[in-house]
Amino acid sequence: MKINKIIVPPIKSQGIKTKLVPWIMDIVKIANPKGKWIEPFFGTGVVGFNSGFKEAILNDINPHIIQFYRLVQSGDITPQIVKKFLEEEGTKLSKSGDEGYEYFRFVRDRFNESFNPLDLLFLSRTGFNGMMRFSKKGKWNIPFCKKPNRFAQAYVTKITNQVSNISKVICDDWIFMNKGFEEIIPLAKEGDIIYCDPPYYGRYVDYYNGWDEKDEELLFTLLKETKAKFILSTWHHNDWRENDMVKKFWSEFNIVTKDHFYHSGASIENRKTVVEALVCNFDIQKISTHNHSSSKKNSAQLQIPL
Repeated sequence: MKINKIIVPPIKSQGIKTKLVPWIMDIVKIANPKGKWIEPFFGTGVVGFNSGFKEAILNDINPHIIQFYRLVQSGDITPQIVKKFLEEEGTKLSKSGDEGYEYFRFVRDRFNESFNPLDLLFLSRTGFNGMMRFSKKGKWNIPFCKKPNRFAQAYVTKITNQVSNISKVICDDWIFMNKGFEEIIPLAKEGDIIYCDPPYYGRYVDYYNGWDEKDEELLFTLLKETKAKFILSTWHHNDWRENDMVKKFWSEFNIVTKDHFYHSGASIENRKTVVEALVCNFDIQKISTHNHSSSKKNSAQLQIPL
């Protein structure tokens, strides 16, 4: 499943898997699924948009992201609408007081009242450090990136093109859902493939809801019982510590790892190199277990026994 050019989604958030898509798709190719693509944690959608499946169930607990992509699918959000919106809002932002923060707060408050999907796009592109986070009441609570001229023409064009690109790959038979992952995984049948990218235990405050060990255990139980093939993204270890959940739950499955650097995250620890892991319930002996497909391998990389 070779990808010539990665389709990048218009909505941004921390932990996006853009650079890891080719690696993930290499593992999908080994699985060779014949059914649907099922994604219980769709997030901003970069993996799903590059999956190439005609049938898919795409779910996320964040209703705002799902609504945005549903409207792209239906044609109610188009590249032209996005271009006009960002040009107009960008002009207001650039002329706003408090170096743009005044208008950012206005859009943030407007979104927190009406949940306009275009406002979500604006906020995801003007939030601090590309982060997306909501309060327990479901309100946007990431501060401004302090760039009043954020929406220069080239940047608006880039986002507009991204909306155009995803509109071309979203199929009529893609089903966007807004439920808990525990309702989605049981929908998978033999021949389907499930790709899971849940919030990372012990690393991030999730962009919409929390994640604890009970959630990890429930996910493990559901994936262990499924008749479909699955791929789970998680973190394996970094320079300070290892992911306890790998040993506790996932070590009974096949695991491959890759060095990856995250640019997002509020703390220094969360912005260092992290060893990513893909956990699979199918044979992956055909590939190297660490840094598969990378041009440069770090032979000195710390290896933690499973």
